[in-house]
Amino acid sequence: MTDRALVVVRAGALTTVQDQGRPGHAHLGVPRSGALDASAAALVNRLVGNPPEAAVLETTLNGCAVRPRSAVTVAVGGAPCPVSVDGRPVAWGAPVRVPAGALLSVGTAVSGVRAYVGVSGGVAVEPVLGSRSTDLLSGLGPPPLTDGTVLPLGRPNGPHARVDVVPQPRPPAELVLRVTLGPREDWFTAAAVHTLTTHTYRVSSASNRIGLRTEGPALERAVGGELPSEGMVLGAVQVPPDGRPVVFLADHPTTGGYPVIAVVRSDDLPATAQAAPGTPVRFVAVRRR
Repeated sequence: MTDRALVVVRAGALTTVQDQGRPGHAHLGVPRSGALDASAAALVNRLVGNPPEAAVLETTLNGCAVRPRSAVTVAVGGAPCPVSVDGRPVAWGAPVRVPAGALLSVGTAVSGVRAYVGVSGGVAVEPVLGSRSTDLLSGLGPPPLTDGTVLPLGRPNGPHARVDVVPQPRPPAELVLRVTLGPREDWFTAAAVHTLTTHTYRVSSASNRIGLRTEGPALERAVGGELPSEGMVLGAVQVPPDGRPVVFLADHPTTGGYPVIAVVRSDDLPATAQAAPGTPVRFVAVRRR
């Protein structure tokens, strides 16, 4: 039994292992996956002295609790939340030393949705197609964590960052998503396109790592019937039969049969990871590059 491991004491609502994902396999039906808030994942890795590609834990809403078998340095970022070691409050957004056998507790998000837990050495589960990420849609990678799961850790690469705290973006009070219209914009009425780009939607509680679902006015189709299944990209805004836009996120399917009215700019996607249910969403049309 290795002493470089984490024991999951409380898995929380949904805690998964994530890294930078597995790009380049869409032709095999495998999405990119990876941390939804990539910048937050990269930051906690930097704080504990890991390379950017090291795997971290991604929690959802109510955090998690883990117990290391040996002393480790951890950092929690992303959604602001209380953090404690054996019941003693410690810093969020800064490196913290956790003794062997101590309980690290990541609490419920004060705002936002997903917290990221970086551990010195990184989570060293077996990679699949070059990534340790959990993919909820395809089932690749380790399954979502459950109480009692034991996660192996790698060896630390270097010293942790010498900082007290690092500024991080606030979770969005309003989600503004710049979109390029198309490729199936012509499947919708002009009024529908106007509605998409001028009305405010809200994040649905049915959102997950596969897609950010919205609540708001339905978009009217100009073309009826079925669309043959075609390739889907990260950030595609697909419109299912109920007419409410869905923004495809990291674990999205690589093909789909509902029309895509627009695609979100990649720079705007990280904020979707922290948009809690009820957050206003605006789609802003921009010109094609």
